[in-house]
Amino acid sequence: MSHNTFGHLFRVTTWGESHGPALGCVVDGCPPGLGLTVEEIQHWLDRRAPGGSRFVTQRREPDAVKILSGVFEDDRTGGPVTTGAPISLLIENVDQRSKDYGEIRDLYRPGHADYAYDAKYGVRDYRGGGRSSARETAARVAAGAVARKVLGEAITIRAALIQIGDVKIDRSRWNWAETENNPFWCPDAQTAPLWEKLLDETRKAGSSVGAILEVEASGVPAGWGAPIYGKIDAEIAAALMSINAVKGVEIGAGFASAALTGVENADEMRAGADGKPDFSSNHAGGVLGGISTGQPIVARFAVKPTSSILTPRQSVDKNGQNVDVSTKGRHDPCVGIRAAPVAEAMLACVLADAKLRHRGQTGR
Repeated sequence: MSHNTFGHLFRVTTWGESHGPALGCVVDGCPPGLGLTVEEIQHWLDRRAPGGSRFVTQRREPDAVKILSGVFEDDRTGGPVTTGAPISLLIENVDQRSKDYGEIRDLYRPGHADYAYDAKYGVRDYRGGGRSSARETAARVAAGAVARKVLGEAITIRAALIQIGDVKIDRSRWNWAETENNPFWCPDAQTAPLWEKLLDETRKAGSSVGAILEVEASGVPAGWGAPIYGKIDAEIAAALMSINAVKGVEIGAGFASAALTGVENADEMRAGADGKPDFSSNHAGGVLGGISTGQPIVARFAVKPTSSILTPRQSVDKNGQNVDVSTKGRHDPCVGIRAAPVAEAMLACVLADAKLRHRGQTGR
């Protein structure tokens, strides 16, 4: 299986399967001398970990990370720092229940990658989807923790759910602090209870729902990215699109900009006190011509409903026979709930790569 690596100067390779003994990543290109501890990486993994509420899979994985290489206890700093060598991170799987998938080993689950994997490789790991499982994203979150160290504290990356099913937040009530007060990363305190009711009803019905999330990076300086084939918004879109179950990505106003006039869409500028322009709006999502403008970078993405559901769906098996498939096991009624930390990690990795490439080309 190829294409397990993304990035240019800051490169991330993930490995491992949902029901294998472990998974992890190798981060190559991290500059030396950055303080990096297990606890700092674990903080971000704990935000993604399963079993945090009744609205997500009850698989109990501590996601305890181990640093295997690329970090050294530096006497001069009094703590562990990156050496410039590849950073290898390991996360053991401890709560696999492969027997839950025995009944569907020869069946293609509708909406899953089962058939596509079999068609390409002639073999598939039916235990939780193997490599196609969202379990793989734990490694991305670990890599994102390293990327945040490269970016530094001046850049803030955060994500929120803005819609589950057909229930949207009220953006006039947006409060980033609220995302830490409910199990949905919801910035609108009044919408979170509505989502609870929706998800309880959905689970009882043996079904699932999709979601839309928004991720933002503030503090990104102007000038990152390249104008043609290295557009920073294109690389952000690719990174977010690579997350399991994501079916659509937009930057800034995105598809809504098609309904705007040129007068409305223009992000007007005036001279700012610091010599940089002040923008009146941010329909561009912080990117113009593939290059960051210094405004917050904003992206949204749509996550499809969880394909593993109890309600039987029509499909076929490996022998071409018609079957009905009902997926047992521990599944999220909405996989988008745990996608916020993953989106933050992917954006962090793209931006860390952009920072290093910008520095390599301009010296700044």
